[in-house]
Amino acid sequence: MCGITGSVWMREDQRVDDTLIGRMTDVVSHRGPDDAQIWTDPDHRDARGNPMGVALGFRRLSIIDVEGARQPMPNEDGRVRMVFNGEIYNYLDLRRRLEGAGHRFATQGDGESILHLYEDIGTDCFSQLNGMFAIAIWDATKNRLVLARDRIGQKPLHYAFKNGRLVFGSELKSLACVPGICEEIEPAAIDEFLTYQYIPHPGTIWKGVHKLPPGHFAVLDSQGFRVERYWNYDPSVEVEISHGDAVDRLRELLSDSVRLRMRSDVPLGSFLSGGIDSSLITALAGDHTDKPLRTFSIGFPIADFDETTFAAQVAEHLKTDHTRFEVTPDAIGILEKLVWHYDEPFGDSSAVPTWYLSELTRQSVTVALSGDGGDELFAGYERYRALWLSQKIQRMFPIHAMPGIGLIQKLPDSNRRRSLIRRGKRFLEAIGQPAVRRYLNWLQIFPESLRASMYTDEFVGQLPDEDPFAFLESVWDRSEGRDLVTRASSSDVLSYLPCDLMTKVDIASMAHGLEVRQPMLDYRVVEFAATLPVRYKFRGRRGKLLLQDAFGDRIPPNIFTRPKMGFGIPIGSWFRNEFRPLVHDTMMAKDACIHRFFRPESIEELVTAHESGEQNHGYRLWNLLILETWMRSVTR
Repeated sequence: MCGITGSVWMREDQRVDDTLIGRMTDVVSHRGPDDAQIWTDPDHRDARGNPMGVALGFRRLSIIDVEGARQPMPNEDGRVRMVFNGEIYNYLDLRRRLEGAGHRFATQGDGESILHLYEDIGTDCFSQLNGMFAIAIWDATKNRLVLARDRIGQKPLHYAFKNGRLVFGSELKSLACVPGICEEIEPAAIDEFLTYQYIPHPGTIWKGVHKLPPGHFAVLDSQGFRVERYWNYDPSVEVEISHGDAVDRLRELLSDSVRLRMRSDVPLGSFLSGGIDSSLITALAGDHTDKPLRTFSIGFPIADFDETTFAAQVAEHLKTDHTRFEVTPDAIGILEKLVWHYDEPFGDSSAVPTWYLSELTRQSVTVALSGDGGDELFAGYERYRALWLSQKIQRMFPIHAMPGIGLIQKLPDSNRRRSLIRRGKRFLEAIGQPAVRRYLNWLQIFPESLRASMYTDEFVGQLPDEDPFAFLESVWDRSEGRDLVTRASSSDVLSYLPCDLMTKVDIASMAHGLEVRQPMLDYRVVEFAATLPVRYKFRGRRGKLLLQDAFGDRIPPNIFTRPKMGFGIPIGSWFRNEFRPLVHDTMMAKDACIHRFFRPESIEELVTAHESGEQNHGYRLWNLLILETWMRSVTR
């Protein structure tokens, strides 16, 4: 697990010297505190004699082959070099095959298998990798740079191609070291951020700077720069399979996925929230160790947000070596740290507990297993049930037109995270819309009408004609012909999972030099889950049925039936209490940076309605505060 960066330039005036590549590398030192290396070939020329200089930078977090496997890594003749962030879990199988084909290995690490596989089959190599990765390969024999990102988007990779120079990096802050790259804010990204609480790929907050989409690779050569997809994930295809065979196949795939992710030359443990997914992963991990597995949970002194009682119950059942951390979140104290590490506005407030859990877990282990992905793959979210229920209601009668619905919408919100009033109001707001719009309504932070009412006329004039909705619609269309629950969950695999959850976990964990591995997101499990008939995953308003059928005997039965809590913090209460002075001193101040986009009175209306208890705008205010804090950090 590491941080990578680099550049290839085709004009002498765009050269990246050793000092600059050093800065680009060191700014992500948190991703790799164990080693730092750069490699350059500034005077390389292509087959026609044109300039094609290259610089690669690498920060290492040592996990496998701790003493060896240094990067940038050369092949046997030094004509191909690679920097790589992530883990390749099937590297031993690949190594045996490659050694049989005559390749000579200089290390015991997983990365070298990528290098030799690329030598054999070029860009076809990425589809044979089982792992999480961001890769850059400089190929002097073909005068090209190749970038690649794993199928699910567990590892980030950003790039910009401007003025004959390509720069790339694990984090945007590496690119920001290069003059002329991160200069102008992209207005559409602000609109997308307020919709989703993240900026969807391939865009970033900066004009001309992009995220390489998951499951894609990019090539820069004499023909120019191009991006291609290598993972042909097709959620439109349903495969008939007996229930017994589905149970057996899931047991086989998930057990093998956990086994592969237990390989480590440094201490390894597991996050344990007390929910279904982390409990199952922890149970399966215990099969592959001869001593109690280290497990970690985090608790808060507010009952609505504390799952550690359930985590302790699972830990006792599985006989793990369990550590419970309890913290009083100081979101104000870490706000600027979060904004700096995430590089662009990122509004998922669960980044706060994820930050604390990663920081504290890193004191004991270097690698942690996580249950991420179970909700998306096996229909665990409440919003899937809401979508299913709304479809049934729509077929019966137009509930959104019934008398009294308007009165319900005017009821004051509750401070409680899972208030029935709050959930009911959100449900009724969307029920009369087409399915994909209905789903966006439950996902979005700021509805389109609210965004439009808040924007200044000048900012509206800068926005493109394309609606942020187009991103969700594009992934929704990939599962055409399937039932609504499958369409929603498959859309999340392609959008919410990489853009929100994977970004949250990668940045929060790597900020503390912690590697997080997610067995549910083995591409074999993801592809298998996508083909399953919905009745195996979801029935009668209950999800994750196949997980219970396959592994119900491994954890306490009540873990499958208890209410889902998620991983949250008391945002609503904070903005009425602890955050109140900060809000008034920043985003409500006369010199607030977000006045560039929003009418000041619209922000005041939102804050007043929340502070009075009339509405619960906590998550919206959190996103505005993140945006304001980010704006202040880049305009200092």
